[in-house]
Amino acid sequence: MEAFLREVCSPEWNAQQDAGRPWPEAVAELVARYPESRDLIVAFDERWEEMLGGPIEGTVDVLARLHLAGVPLYALSNWSAAKFPIAQARFPFLAWFRDILISGEIGVIKPDPAMFRSLLERNGLVPATTAYVDDSPANVAAALDLGLTAVRFADAAALRRDLAALGLPALE
Repeated sequence: MEAFLREVCSPEWNAQQDAGRPWPEAVAELVARYPESRDLIVAFDERWEEMLGGPIEGTVDVLARLHLAGVPLYALSNWSAAKFPIAQARFPFLAWFRDILISGEIGVIKPDPAMFRSLLERNGLVPATTAYVDDSPANVAAALDLGLTAVRFADAAALRRDLAALGLPALE
């Protein structure tokens, strides 16, 4: 399985769908290159929901506290536009966000500054007063370069402390 996910349905290949490439096109291209793996490639697409994990423990509580305190929440995610509705159906807390910008909808993925700018512009957000959380050092660096306050996610307890230090309510 690890070899298949590393070499066939690789992170680089998957990132192309996150950047807007249609899944049927991606599957056809990969099946042409790896015909011996056709069934697995098709299953990767058609059974994608089965691979979707659960929420990160503790982070939904942090999100709930912010939501209940009236903190405006926005999401910026590298995700296929075709697959994101599956996550929305599975995770009701996604409805707490005022806006969710999905990379597959705009054709660019983080850490490209254009993705951050799109979210900021379409929501009238000011970088200096916007906090951004991500587990990717490259994404955090991109946010900092654009003037956002950026927090690198490690775990829920650290996130709670980091956001409380920024003065966000209900996290002490």
